[in-house]
Amino acid sequence: MPVTLSDTSTWLPLDGLAPGFDANRAPLTADLAGRTVTLVDDRGTRIVHRFAEDRVEWEYVPGEGDPIPPTTGADDYEAFQVDDGLYFAQFHHEYDPNEAVSLVIDLANGRALSVIQAIGGDLPGNTAVKQLFVPSRLEGVEATGPEPAPTTSLIGRRVMWVYSPEHAYEHVYLSLDWYTWQCLAGPEKGLADTDENSVWQIRPGIYVFAWREKVIPCASVTIADHRDQRNIRSHGVLFGLDESGEVPTHFTFGAHGRLLSNTVHPAAYDPAGA
Repeated sequence: MPVTLSDTSTWLPLDGLAPGFDANRAPLTADLAGRTVTLVDDRGTRIVHRFAEDRVEWEYVPGEGDPIPPTTGADDYEAFQVDDGLYFAQFHHEYDPNEAVSLVIDLANGRALSVIQAIGGDLPGNTAVKQLFVPSRLEGVEATGPEPAPTTSLIGRRVMWVYSPEHAYEHVYLSLDWYTWQCLAGPEKGLADTDENSVWQIRPGIYVFAWREKVIPCASVTIADHRDQRNIRSHGVLFGLDESGEVPTHFTFGAHGRLLSNTVHPAAYDPAGA
């Protein structure tokens, strides 16, 4: 019987995608080892991170109006260098396996962006995995340039991403809220869907792109350097539930990308102006 691609009950679970999907992951960096990085947001919330070689101890001290109680913990982490002085760190909480954190740390500009991912919980949204974006400053480092902020810069672009010799996808960035993906090669070949997304600019030409799937209970946070559109580089993490629907799964990956096309809408119909 032929496979019906629209039958979402047959789609691979998150852990079914993992084998080999991380082949183009960049080497990990130990540049953060020995550093203490303290984030301070507009509420006055302080989060202290003490990085060792592969563990991070953290302390959460809420500011005024922050409902999260004071918390401390330690987790394994992975970090990638994105650009000079710019790092992307991932950790999956041991004390609460339903929560994971992605940190963008800009040591050169004194800026940071935290992305908290949660399975269920009280974060806003209707997808199985929800995401919260919190820009902040690095304590003790002069903040220069604009802080991380949502951007429309990717709207209209069609980009191909190659994650391994077997896995390739394309993304079409539709609006502030939506993008369409299609699998070009790999176990999901022929599958496509439109899901929620968020895009934040970190530096000119460097963006955090995050998505939240509605069919498979998973979400992803990536950071990509689009400055050379023939040679885009991304680093990312996938977080969600395994095939049983009960066990959290968390793994990092990377991709090489290139711009395939760019759609420019007439001003009156431009999704970026909506």
